Amino acid sequence: MQMKRLLKHVFTTRAQLKQAFSTSTLRDIEAAIKASESEHSGELRFAVETALDPLAIIRGESSRARAVDLFSSLRIWDTEHNCGLLIYVLLADRAVEIVADRGIHAKVGEAEWARICHQMEAAFRQKDFRGGMLAGIKSVTQHLKAHFPASIGDQNELSNRPVVLG
Repeated sequence: MQMKRLLKHVFTTRAQLKQAFSTSTLRDIEAAIKASESEHSGELRFAVETALDPLAIIRGESSRARAVDLFSSLRIWDTEHNCGLLIYVLLADRAVEIVADRGIHAKVGEAEWARICHQMEAAFRQKDFRGGMLAGIKSVTQHLKAHFPASIGDQNELSNRPVVLG
């Protein structure tokens, strides 16, 4: 199985990423994040990565481990109210991971994040990357509105711009 995964990662290209997440799709995702954050006090980030390095695959790195690493390196945990959330897509695996800061995770929980990820992955299998992402952001927004309503003086602590990794 590791060899099959390794080959998927080696042969998934930047061109495939650009086809799945075009400039206009990335702009739509950025706009959806901005609109979402106007409805709650959470901070969303989106990151998409073409593939993992072959050594990471050989070491057995999972998409979840990579998402947690990015959550840290992008400093999503560093929000005033512990309300940061990352939606991470690993294109080679067609995997979606949601990593939520402890303030959010305590209220929503792993099962609900997994449900949203599975819905997005189903859309991706149909090659509907834009629709899957926008639906995922909408689902996340509903939870954040319920548990972290917008308040006067909320500031945008994290960039809304998608992170695209080779």
